[in-house]
Amino acid sequence: MTNVLLNYPLFPKTFWSYEKILELIDRKVLLPPLGLITVAAILPQDWNFKLVDRNIRSVTPEEWQWADLVIISAMIVQKEDILEQIKLAKQYGKPVAVGGPYPTSMPEEMRSAGVDYLILDEGELTLPQFVAAWERGDRQGEFTANGEKPDVSHTPIPRYDLLDFKAYDSMSVQFSRGCPFQCEFCDIIVLYGRKPRTKTPQQLIAELQALYDLGWRGGVFMVDDTVIGNQRNVKLFLQDLKIWQEDHGYPFRFDTEASLDLAQDQEMIDLMLACNFAAVFMGIETPDTDSLQLTLKYQNMRSPLLESIDTVTRSGLRVIAGFIIGFDGEKPGAGQRIVDFAEATGIPTTTFAMLQALPNTALWHRLEKEGRLRVANGNINQTTLMNFEPTRPVEEIAQEYIDAFGKLYEPMQYLDRVYNYFLKLGAPRVKPPLQWPEWVVVKALAIVCWRQGVVRYTRWKFWHHLVMILIKNPAVAEQYLALCSHNEHFMEYREIVRQQIEAQLEEYKRLEALNGDRVSQPAASLQSVA
Repeated sequence: MTNVLLNYPLFPKTFWSYEKILELIDRKVLLPPLGLITVAAILPQDWNFKLVDRNIRSVTPEEWQWADLVIISAMIVQKEDILEQIKLAKQYGKPVAVGGPYPTSMPEEMRSAGVDYLILDEGELTLPQFVAAWERGDRQGEFTANGEKPDVSHTPIPRYDLLDFKAYDSMSVQFSRGCPFQCEFCDIIVLYGRKPRTKTPQQLIAELQALYDLGWRGGVFMVDDTVIGNQRNVKLFLQDLKIWQEDHGYPFRFDTEASLDLAQDQEMIDLMLACNFAAVFMGIETPDTDSLQLTLKYQNMRSPLLESIDTVTRSGLRVIAGFIIGFDGEKPGAGQRIVDFAEATGIPTTTFAMLQALPNTALWHRLEKEGRLRVANGNINQTTLMNFEPTRPVEEIAQEYIDAFGKLYEPMQYLDRVYNYFLKLGAPRVKPPLQWPEWVVVKALAIVCWRQGVVRYTRWKFWHHLVMILIKNPAVAEQYLALCSHNEHFMEYREIVRQQIEAQLEEYKRLEALNGDRVSQPAASLQSVA
C-alpha cells in the first residue's frame, strides 16, 4: 500500500486568476488540476491518494509525513512553486516524481532540482513504466514514450472524487489531445502531436456522468486545445451529449477552445449550442496578416477575421480572443491595432501577452539558431517580457503592450465593449429548468451593482447599458452581468501588468547597458595603447 501525495503548484497572478471575481462567489480557483486527477486514475487503485491544490491551501506537515511518495505536475507558468515544492519534499525526506508540460519541456531543470523520478510525455504510456520501477524498488528513474502517442480512448475516468468541489468555479474534461495546425510559437504540437486523438463519445459521457453523480452542477470547461481538431469525432460526441444534457435537465454549461475555422461549420456551431456551450476561446493572435503568415497561422487567413467572429457571435457562442504582440517583422503600432480590432469586434475578454519562445517549438529552434534567445525557457504569462531579441526594439513593444492592455481594460471602455458585444450575441438555444439562484450569487450581483452602479464613476454607463440589454436582448442578461463583474479583476490586473513589465524592462535596460560597457572597454583600451 503506497500513500501518494498529489501536489499541484501555485500559479502566479495571471489573466485567468480572477481572484476578485472568485471572492465574490466564494470560490478559490477557476479550474481543477485535471492532469493530476487523471494521473491518480492511471496509477494502481489500491494506492492511497491525497490531492493538495496549492492554489487553495498549503500542504500540512502531517500530509508531508503521511506520504510515501510525492507526485507533482506543473505547467511552465508554475515553475517557481514546483521548485519550492520539490525542495520542501526533500526536506521531509520524501521521494519526488514529476511530470506534466513543464518537466517534459525542460527535464534538465528537474534533474538540477534533484527529483527522483521524471515521468515525461503522456502518462498513459509512462506511468506504467514508473509503477513497475517503483514496485521493483528502484529509487530513481526517467520514463519517456520515445515519440509514441497513447490511444486516449483507453484513458480511465479522472478521480474527480479527490477534488473539493466547493473550491472551484468550473470542472474540466478533455475530449481530444493534439492539434492539426503548425503555429510556429505553439508547444501543443510539440507535446501532443499534430494528429488529434479523441476519446469515444461513451467515454466522455461516462466522465460527465461521474461528475453528475458526485453532485456537480454548473460550468464545465472542455480543455482541448482545439475541440474541433477531429470534426467527425467531435460531432458524434456532441450528438450524444445533446441527448444526455436533455435527459438530465442541462446540468452543465460548457466552455471550450476552438480554432477560428469553426465559423465555417454552422452544423458544428448549432450542435455546440444545442449542448449548452456558452463560450469558446479562439487564438486570433493578431489582425496583421503578415504576422499570421510568418507564424504559420494559416487557419486565420482563410476568411475575413471580423466576419468569422461575427458569425460565431450572432449564432450565440461568446468569443474569448487571445492576442500576441512581438512577432518578427511587426510594424510599429501593433498594440493599438489589437485594441482597434477588439473594439471593432466588441469581444469583451481578450487575453493579451508578449510573444514567448517556448522550449522546443519551431520558434524556439529558429531563434536559437539565429542567436536571438535571451532566456532558455519562456513563460506564457501576461506579466512576462519576451525572452528573445525581436526585430524591433523591446522597449517599443513593451510600451505598446502596456498601453494596449491598459486601454482594453479601462473600466468605461470595457463596459462599452461588453455592451456592444452582448447587443449582437445570439440568444441561448436551450433553456435549463428554472432554478432560484444561490444566495452567494445574489450577494455577488448586489456587490457588483453597488460598486459599478453607485460607488464608481461608471455608474451612469452601468445602469444605462444594463437597462438597454434587458430591453433589447434579455435572453443574454445573465451572461452580460457576469462579464460586467470581470471589471473587478481587470481594474487591478492591468496595473499589475504595467508594474511588472516596467520593472522587467528596467532590468533589461540595465543588463543591456552593462553588456555594452563590457564590449566598449576593450576598444577603449586599444585606443589608449595606440
